Amino acid sequence: MAKKEIKSTFKIMAPGGSATPAPPLGPVLGANGVNPGQFIQQFNAKTAALKGKIVGCVVTTFTDKSFTFEIKSSPASVLIKERAKIEKGSGVPNKNKVGKLKRSDLEAIAKEKIKDLNTDDIAAAARMIEGQCRNMGVVVEG
Repeated sequence: MAKKEIKSTFKIMAPGGSATPAPPLGPVLGANGVNPGQFIQQFNAKTAALKGKIVGCVVTTFTDKSFTFEIKSSPASVLIKERAKIEKGSGVPNKNKVGKLKRSDLEAIAKEKIKDLNTDDIAAAARMIEGQCRNMGVVVEG
């Protein structure tokens, strides 16, 4: 079987299990030659267990108008906000601190994100997440 020729690859973020073809998702999919209805149906089926959580997705389109997609974990900032119980990060993170996390929370987030990070070491992944916390104005205790 001949290998399909890749037309484009792009990343999107959408709520798991409840994505709709309405903007901003529909126009991005349509502009890249993906049938929005077909994509949404498959995406919602694959992410039904993650209902309501924002998940990342890498979509690859081919010249024959077919597509594939790979579900990624939620962005680190979303997981940090969820654990710290905050609405958003600080506008001035070096001055205004908006929340606190324990080291155990960092490790839990790192375990969830490790498959999408460029390391296999939980301690290194936790340090990456700690850097994201610092950029958001969240203090890490312990």
